[in-house]
Amino acid sequence: MMSPLVARLLLLVFLAIPLYGVEKVRNRGYRKDPDADKFGSCMQGPAGTPGREGNPGTNGIPGTPGIPGRDGLKGEKGECVNEIFEEPWRPNYKQCAWNSLNYGIDLGKVADCTFTKMRSDSALRVLFSGSLRLKCKNACCQRWYFTFNGAECTGPLPIESIIYLDQGSPELNSTINIHRTSSVEGLCEGIKAGLVDVAVWVGTCADYPRGDASTGWNSVSRIIIEELPK
Repeated sequence: MMSPLVARLLLLVFLAIPLYGVEKVRNRGYRKDPDADKFGSCMQGPAGTPGREGNPGTNGIPGTPGIPGRDGLKGEKGECVNEIFEEPWRPNYKQCAWNSLNYGIDLGKVADCTFTKMRSDSALRVLFSGSLRLKCKNACCQRWYFTFNGAECTGPLPIESIIYLDQGSPELNSTINIHRTSSVEGLCEGIKAGLVDVAVWVGTCADYPRGDASTGWNSVSRIIIEELPK
C-alpha cells in the first residue's frame, strides 16, 4: 500500500503534464516581432527627407584597344608637279645724274641711262626730274617721253609729259622765258631681262607745231630706274 506522500507526488505529475503541452503549443504559434524591442511600445514616426545625391565616382579603368580597321581602297595615281623655288627678291635700281645739261634741242634724245634688268616678269619704274622750258609767239606744244631700247613703252602706254602754250596777245609777252623743274614718271611692263637702254626724248605733240624747248637749264637733272616685282 502506497504512502500518502508518494500518492501526492504522482497526483502532481499527472496534473503538470497537460499544462506543459498547452504552453508548448502556445509558444509554437507565436512569432516575435524583431522591431518590438527597438520601438518598445511607441508607434513608428513618418519617413525622413531623402538625402542629397552623392559625389560622382572616379573614372573607370580604360578599356582595351579595339581591333585595327581594314585597309582603305587604293587611291588614283597622282600627277607629278615640279616645284619651282624662286630666289628672294633683291632691290635693283640705278640713278644717272647730270649737272646743268642746258640742252636746247627741240627734237631728239636728251639723255640716256643703261640698266641691267634681272627678270622678264618684272616692271621698270622710271623717273626723269629736271628743268623744262617752252616758249613761242604762237600756240605750240612739246612732249618729253621715255624710250626703252629705242621704243616707247607699250605695257600699258607711253610714259610722257607735255607743255602747251597758247597764242600770245599784245598785252602779254608770249616769248617770256620761264624754266620750271618738272618730272616725267611711270611704270613699264613687258621688257625682257638683260641690258636696257633707258632714254628721255623731246618731240612735238600731235596736231600742234613745235616751239623753242629747253631741258636741264642751270640745275641738276636725273634719271632713276628701279626694277619692281609684279
